Amino acid sequence: MGGNFATRVSVMESPRVEKPHALVAHPDNAIVWHEDQLFLLDQRALPAETRFLVCDSAVETARAIKDMVVRGAPAIGVTAAYGVVLSVRDHFQRSPADWRPGVEQDLGLLAAARPTAINLFWALERMRLLLATIDQLDPVPALLIEALRIHREDVAANQAMGDLGAALIEARTDVITHCNAGALATGGYGTALGVVRSAHAAGKIGRVYADETRPWLQGSRLTAWELDQSGIPVTVQADNVAASLMARGGIGWVIVGSDRIAANGDVCNKIGTYGLAVLARYHGVGFMVAAPTSTIDTRVACGADIPIEERAADEVLSCGGTRVGPEGVSAQNPVFDVTPAELVDVIVTERGVIERPNAEKIAALMGDD
Repeated sequence: MGGNFATRVSVMESPRVEKPHALVAHPDNAIVWHEDQLFLLDQRALPAETRFLVCDSAVETARAIKDMVVRGAPAIGVTAAYGVVLSVRDHFQRSPADWRPGVEQDLGLLAAARPTAINLFWALERMRLLLATIDQLDPVPALLIEALRIHREDVAANQAMGDLGAALIEARTDVITHCNAGALATGGYGTALGVVRSAHAAGKIGRVYADETRPWLQGSRLTAWELDQSGIPVTVQADNVAASLMARGGIGWVIVGSDRIAANGDVCNKIGTYGLAVLARYHGVGFMVAAPTSTIDTRVACGADIPIEERAADEVLSCGGTRVGPEGVSAQNPVFDVTPAELVDVIVTERGVIERPNAEKIAALMGDD
């Protein structure tokens, strides 16, 4: 992977780290299990600084998820799986004969960290099912194997999605993306940006226009950084530029990820995605969602049933730690919105592609579950 990784790397909150230089700070290494510890590339500091936060417990892992050290539905799921390993190790060391009650409490803590990202609950349920079958003297090794497997499977799924999505792009074009659905938001490679990476390698991407994505600026801070590291031409734009850009022509696709997809194909993603879908339909631009099947929640009938996380108003009323809104003024800060299935041209998963998604097509894809 190209680019300059000379920005400062630091390790926080872990006096036991002996070889921090073994950690390479780049998008594909945002989540690292190293020497029996969980290292998370702190996405709040990018791109000015690359630093790793060390999590030694489920409590610290849940805090890292809640505080946006790690974000993106697949990455949250992978991180939570490692959080379960840390929980079991902690409670087993304290009480080898009675460790399960403490782990159960930690599972609840992890589940509450981010309520919208379905991959979080998917990963926790997978670890919970394994926990129910474990009767070894030491349960930690089996759980670590499963967490590592979840991590590897996510990377493989992203690479498969990248190839499937790239195949849908027929001719060289420019694309728009929103938020960050790259390696940083996953176990590695990326969902939406995985499609972009594969398509760029095939000579199909001219330039990526990355919405800045207020209020956390994931597009300008994270997506632009990832694409620059990968040598893919990227231009950051304010969130309200997309309409005029589409009107000028040259945009073939809007490519985004998702935090949860309902059984009818409605897509929940970063706030602002719905507006992009409306604009894309009006301008005749394709709208592609790239997400693993672990993001599809068949227990939720439609997007209206998906819980939408609301974060603090101060995130909207401040910028870079400086308040820009008047004192006493309130702000809405929903993290996600829902794009109706009828505005989605294609959902790309590791199992296959769904064109013009609906409940029947989603059920057919997920039929083996």
